[in-house]
Amino acid sequence: MTQLTKLPTLQELMTDSVDSLKQNALTVLLNQDPPAKWLVQHPMIRDYRYIPIEKIEFLLTKIYPRWWVEIRNTQIVANSVVVTIRLHVINPITGETEWQDGIGAAPVQTDKGAGATDWNAVKTDGVQKAAPAAETYAVKDAAEKFGKIFGRDVARKSTMNYTDLLRKSDFNSELEK
Repeated sequence: MTQLTKLPTLQELMTDSVDSLKQNALTVLLNQDPPAKWLVQHPMIRDYRYIPIEKIEFLLTKIYPRWWVEIRNTQIVANSVVVTIRLHVINPITGETEWQDGIGAAPVQTDKGAGATDWNAVKTDGVQKAAPAAETYAVKDAAEKFGKIFGRDVARKSTMNYTDLLRKSDFNSELEK
């Protein structure tokens, strides 16, 4: 049986509770641009910058009281390892578990000049290197869905501004109560 969620009234929408203000503050935090000094030029894609996984993991650890990765599927597609994951986090405001799915792929290294599906030319440690790289890309893909701070809009030309969700005077007056 599906549990129905009670929709808020117009009055409830116009009056922010402390919890909704805190949730808005979290949304605003998650949708801040990442520090520019954290962006790294991609070694193979011209004019493409990204946030390295160690920064993503640092942010996950600082923002969420607990997070973990569930590997959902691993497969070989053409000459790449493809990993799908579910990134679980505990919302620091509500204490509830939330999640985002991510997918990542990394090519299996082969001998120079070999065809993409020439399995006789696969490097001895090709899959051993590709599988964790694919998982890393999947974690980054899932984390980006939580917000801009994880790199969601790094390569986009136009973005949304979330700071209007947080009216400082309302937030501060509610916290003082």
